[in-house]
Amino acid sequence: MPQQNPGSSTSDISANLADAAGFLPSFLKLAAANIISNLMVPLAALVDTAFLGHLDDIRYLGGVALATVIFNVVYWSFGFLRMGTTGTTAQARGRGDTEELWLILLRNSAIALVFGFTLLLFQVPIRDLGFGLLSGEPAVRAAGIAFYNARIWDAPAVLLNLVLMGWFLGREQGRRVIALSMVGNGSNVIFNYIFINQLGWASAGAGLGTALSQYLTLLVGLAILAREGGFGQLWTVLPQGWNPQAIKGLFLLNRDILVRTFALVLSFALFTNFSSALGTQTLAANTLLLQVVTLSAYFIDGIAFATESFAGRYYGSGDRTHLRRLLTIGGGTSVALGLTFALAFVLFPGPLFGLLTGHQAVIAMVQTYVVWLVPVLGLGAIAYMLDGYFLGLTAGKVLRNATVLAAGAGFLPLALVAQSVGSAHLLWLALVGLMAARALTLVWAVPKSLT
Repeated sequence: MPQQNPGSSTSDISANLADAAGFLPSFLKLAAANIISNLMVPLAALVDTAFLGHLDDIRYLGGVALATVIFNVVYWSFGFLRMGTTGTTAQARGRGDTEELWLILLRNSAIALVFGFTLLLFQVPIRDLGFGLLSGEPAVRAAGIAFYNARIWDAPAVLLNLVLMGWFLGREQGRRVIALSMVGNGSNVIFNYIFINQLGWASAGAGLGTALSQYLTLLVGLAILAREGGFGQLWTVLPQGWNPQAIKGLFLLNRDILVRTFALVLSFALFTNFSSALGTQTLAANTLLLQVVTLSAYFIDGIAFATESFAGRYYGSGDRTHLRRLLTIGGGTSVALGLTFALAFVLFPGPLFGLLTGHQAVIAMVQTYVVWLVPVLGLGAIAYMLDGYFLGLTAGKVLRNATVLAAGAGFLPLALVAQSVGSAHLLWLALVGLMAARALTLVWAVPKSLT
């Protein structure tokens, strides 16, 4: 038998410990940057709501709420531009392929521009279809249409910003993501103050303010690229930009992420729709609880985004040891964060939900269902983190299959039963089923990704 060198073994252990010590701060730093960036979105939305909500006529707030549903569906559908860009960029970085880094930015930006101008071209049919499906009084619809007509012009900027954010995340440049988020959301608040409070343009002013803030964000992002010679790099790789095989691969990945996103959006839409059939107070209580789920997701997604960036880098470099370590740290941090949120609202429902509503009857009903946050956020944290992990591996098919299976088998049957018997508890159990099925199917796919 060969003799083992004790000194070598000790050296290896020391190297691993040093490596782990260096990895954890980097991971947590990127996760914190992503969380701060994510939180700028709901904070800006709260300020916008406050501007509109303090106008004499509440129809403007209602109109913007209706129009926002349309923009959420349309723009969330293109979330693959951010997700797909991060994973492929991180893998190219892991391989040390600088040329591919710039090709990814070039190709995904071109796709974003094509889709962005297509949305502008079809803005009227999208508007008519969207408001045709949504219910609202004529005055509220008119306010919503005014917001839509002003904001739709930001479509190219929104989609390009998704690509830029994804590209910076893939390169683990968290500070740039924070900077863009602060510019976009901060300028949105300033523009809305000017257009709504000072000029009195109400919902149209809110739409114009949001649109201008997106273009300002894009200009800052392009300025950051220019500072590091990005336009010269893009010009250099331009002749290689048209590669049918590479573009086909991007569309296949994006298609899978799109299906995954639709399955999730549809499940939550059905949850809200079925809640409305159980009465106004149940709908209000479930809406408040879903707000907690959404808020926690902004935090957990910060960890998922960091997991995505590191997973792509380690997968690209073939480093399976760090992938395992990443899963342990990312999973543990996500679950701890999700359960902390859940337990805080379970233990202190009165004070915390009292910040969201003054209706005591609704708060009393919330306390009946608040315990469901524990399994929803505990299991959801695992699913969110593994979403990031498999996005980093660009394993879109795994995400698509897991989410469709979870929505079709884990959520829908229980949700239909809940609707038929009129049970809100069963409806929450259906949401637990969605999260559990997503978590289990993704966990089941992990070992294969490490071979």
